[in-house]
Amino acid sequence: MNINLIECTVPKPDKRAISKMLEEVGGMDSGTARESTSILLEGDPIEIEVDDGSASSAYRLLRKLGIDYELIED
Repeated sequence: MNINLIECTVPKPDKRAISKMLEEVGGMDSGTARESTSILLEGDPIEIEVDDGSASSAYRLLRKLGIDYELIED
């Protein structure tokens, strides 16, 4: 399943937690996760691919981190 991360709406986003989430649920390496986090926090959307088995934990982490998202239909 693909998820489009639109923006982070919290006033002081936790960059480290966002990067860790991208590593865990998006399957990114640490460098790509840090770069993607910067892109997201600058206001540009990013797309991640999530296993169906870890979708519920991905949704929970996205809500916890204050990240607006939308599902991308295949």
